[in-house]
Amino acid sequence: MYDYYRAADRQAAMAEPDRGRAESGSTAFDAVDAKGIDPVVILGQLVALIRDVPYDLDLVRTITLYPPPEGGPKSLDEWEALPEDSPYKEGPGIEELPADVRDSLAGVPDARLADLAERWGRIEEFFGRPDEGYLTTLMGELRELAQRAQAEDQMIYCWTCV
Repeated sequence: MYDYYRAADRQAAMAEPDRGRAESGSTAFDAVDAKGIDPVVILGQLVALIRDVPYDLDLVRTITLYPPPEGGPKSLDEWEALPEDSPYKEGPGIEELPADVRDSLAGVPDARLADLAERWGRIEEFFGRPDEGYLTTLMGELRELAQRAQAEDQMIYCWTCV
């Protein structure tokens, strides 16, 4: 699961890390439930299409906020010593997306949504052809979230739970 949301700052973004951001009935975050849309590969492919550039794994360079990287295991022995319910093993995770990704999403005009959804739906990472209507709606929701974040000088974050 991937929830994209905006927050005033990193501290606010990490509040209640075990709680989903797009939970039904929750008003804690302005969030979009993006189901299986990870920030680096699948969202990264959308960003490449928006910018009309080739996709590259370095296109969306997120910053890991939670669990904090500085407290993470630094060796295989440390990894194996972690309890099974450690957030380093089980999640959830919180990543900050770069401002240029927010701005790319915010700048998509209505006229491009359907074409971008059709092209995005053809990427192999979707493992089958997703519904273009769903992708168009999702892109519109991500764009609106990015526009609200941009207007408030906020960043977009991704909450992940596997």
